[in-house]
This record gives sequence, C-alpha cells and structure tokens, in this order.
Amino acid sequence: MTSRRTQNPLAPALASLAGLFADETRAVCLLALLDGRAWTAGELARHAGVAPSTASEHLGRLVAGGLLAEERQGRHRYVRLADARVAQLVEDLAAHAAPGARVRPRTLREAGAAGAMARGRTCYDHLAGRLGIAITGAMTDRGLLRQDTGFALTDRGTRWFAASGIDLPRGGRRPLARSCVDWTERKPHLAGVAGAALCRHALAAGWCERIGTERAVRVTPAGARAFAAHLGIQDLTV
Repeated sequence: MTSRRTQNPLAPALASLAGLFADETRAVCLLALLDGRAWTAGELARHAGVAPSTASEHLGRLVAGGLLAEERQGRHRYVRLADARVAQLVEDLAAHAAPGARVRPRTLREAGAAGAMARGRTCYDHLAGRLGIAITGAMTDRGLLRQDTGFALTDRGTRWFAASGIDLPRGGRRPLARSCVDWTERKPHLAGVAGAALCRHALAAGWCERIGTERAVRVTPAGARAFAAHLGIQDLTV
C-alpha cells in the first residue's frame, strides 16, 4: 500500500477539484454559466430544477472551491464563472464527455434548444457552434489566423481587427488567440483575447443576438451582411 508520504502533493487538490464537478446539479450550473453572464441563485435553481436551498448549498461549494465568483446587490446574490481559465476547464470537460453523452431530447422544445445551441452559441466570452467554426475557418482561409503550429493571429489578422473597428486589449496574461475544442462540432474554434473581442463586437454591433435563456445566438440580417463583407462568408444559415 502506498504511504501517504510518497503521494503526489497535488493529488488531494486534484481530487477535491474533481469532486466539485462530480454532481449533476453543479454540472448543470457550471454549463449554464458558460454564457458569461452572472446568474442569481434563484435563476440557477429553476434552471437546474432544484429547490433554492439546494442550489444555494451547491453554489456555496463552487464558490469556496474557486470555480465561481460571487457578488451581492441588495437582496440578490449573483454568481459567475471565476475567470476564463475556469470557463476553458468546463468547456474542455464538456468536449471530453460529449462523445459518451447519448441523451436524446425528450420534447420538441428541448430538440429546438439543442439545435439552436449547435448552430451558434457563446462559449463563455467567444462564439462557438457551427457559427464559431465557420468564422474560424474563414479567418484561417483568408490568412488572418494560423492553425498549423497552434492557434496564432497573424500580422494580417491583427490589421484586420483594427480595420474592422474591433479593439484587441493587450497587456494581460491571456493568450491573444487560442484553440477551444467545440463540443458539438468536435472542431476547434477561436478563443482567447481575439475570440472574446470578436464576440463582444458581434453582439454590440447587432451582428448576432442572444435567443432564449440558454447560450444560443443567431446571426441577424445585418450580421450576415457584415460577415460576408468582412470574412467572405456567404451562407450563415448555420
């Protein structure tokens, strides 16, 4: 039997982190929070189909474990994912679990919501689904993004962001561009500073709009014209 003295000191921390994900209610809450917004405990309780007291207990564990950040405004308690690294961890785990998930929608409403999420959605702060894949592919084809040696924004890509009026914040530790494996499409889409900036601009400029209470987004007519003009994407019936 292995002595505790010879155990890797990271093992207890890893086991503790894994335990935070090892509950379906907490998993539902974490996946919902991938929309990048702050939710109240009551909203998450209704979304997960549990009692408010149950949701509060689970959220408390996630906050204590460093996966969620909490803020209070008056009587309301809001929680959001702690940072982009947590969002990446949740999305990566979802992508890893997706091949084994064979849950079929039980109602037409669930089928519609699943279809909308697959067509286009936000993945924390960047665009995902078939929309994200189409944008990433177009940027790569036009020489704005490189994927051959990992994800990297080219000089031409940096100039494209500037010409399109999309600000790229600099100076942080977050990579300018990184790959995020899409759990519905099983292909990489653009994340990082550039992915977040593009998503933020698309929503602010009305190129995309959120639909429903999930993370789903759809391209507006103005957005279809903009994506065609800026990236040469002619068909965004994704």
